[in-house]
Amino acid sequence: MQAELDFIASPRPEALTRLVAQSWVPADPDDVFAFYADPANLERLMPPWIKFRISSTQPISMGNGAMIEYRLKIHGIPMKWTSEIRDWNPPHAFADVQLGGPYRYWHHDHRFEARDGGTLITDEVDYAPWGGRLVDRLLVRRDLRQAFGYRHDGLASIFPGPSS
Repeated sequence: MQAELDFIASPRPEALTRLVAQSWVPADPDDVFAFYADPANLERLMPPWIKFRISSTQPISMGNGAMIEYRLKIHGIPMKWTSEIRDWNPPHAFADVQLGGPYRYWHHDHRFEARDGGTLITDEVDYAPWGGRLVDRLLVRRDLRQAFGYRHDGLASIFPGPSS
């Protein structure tokens, strides 16, 4: 399993920062997309220290316009987060866009590409935290790096590949 994580300062309006994280798993893109398409699996990909829970009534029918509500804690502070699913294109891609929550702006593209007998998962997030670039540099980047690192490790255990 391979991972790559990078933060890119964006000159676009609203002082957005772009996070790009990639993981390769030894599984078919259809299976990986199906895993991501079940919102209940989100809790398996989130670090336990943020106490992430889906508060929407389940099951959630995923597709364009699906709304998902979450509760989580960031640095011990309870927060609500509402996302809308957009650009639904199974088994290749979808996006979640924060409608309300801890960020001024959050747009997360998920892409799934067949590569080297498995799936390259690319997470591309454009975000702007409350408090601007200083808060981003002091807190948010580190938090996101840890969260996506946890996700990468979780994917390795969910899609371990064949035993040797």
